[in-house]
Amino acid sequence: MKYKILEKPSCDEAYDLVHEALRKKATILVFACCKVNYEGRAISELNWGERIIMIKPDGSFLIHQEKKVEPVNWQPPKSRTRTYIKNDNLFLESHRRTPKELLTVEIKKIQFINFANIEDFEELEQAGYEKDMGDMIMDKPHLIEEGFTPTAREYSVEHGFIDILGKDSDNNLMILELKARKAGVNAVKQLKRYIMDFENTENDYLKDCKAQKKKIRGLLVAPSLMDDAKEMINEEGIEFVAIEPPRELKRDKKVTLDAF
Repeated sequence: MKYKILEKPSCDEAYDLVHEALRKKATILVFACCKVNYEGRAISELNWGERIIMIKPDGSFLIHQEKKVEPVNWQPPKSRTRTYIKNDNLFLESHRRTPKELLTVEIKKIQFINFANIEDFEELEQAGYEKDMGDMIMDKPHLIEEGFTPTAREYSVEHGFIDILGKDSDNNLMILELKARKAGVNAVKQLKRYIMDFENTENDYLKDCKAQKKKIRGLLVAPSLMDDAKEMINEEGIEFVAIEPPRELKRDKKVTLDAF
């Protein structure tokens, strides 16, 4: 059976459905009045209320209220779910070993419960992110400026990874921080930290720069800047290059996000 649905089932009927679904590694969906307790890195309790409970074959366990995108309680993939009946109520438990966590849901009234064996073998393809911008710049470095030559990507420093390192036509070092959306003060601060990290670390790029008496240029690359960021880049001596991220998915047949 590919799917099964029960409306207002008894506790025993709901238990049998959950047990069958877990055995078949199916996705379970429950709309019920429940109470939730969590013990692990913290302790929390969510008193009685109607919620949507979702259990996935990879072990993910999510509890949704009527508002917000994120679940109010959840367990990640590789968690283990079990079910039992106690005091005429159905219990669902999700265990996680490392770190040790336990999410317990007590259910007293079920409106509907179902399971489905879902077949979906596709991976989500996305465009318009920093990685896509980096790919585009590496392929067409003149988008930054004429004579720009990229030399490294994801260069590790103390506070993270520099998106792109390169040199300009005068052999000055260039540190690029990429943002796929309108950049604010935090992006400027992030780039400034990376520049300071780079200057405080012994590396061949820095040695070469000092030997040739060349300067280090910091460039924030984004579609646009917020007003507060415009003020800060001038104060910090950081440059800005306006570039839109690519909007095409990487397929043989080009499909843009705007087409949907």
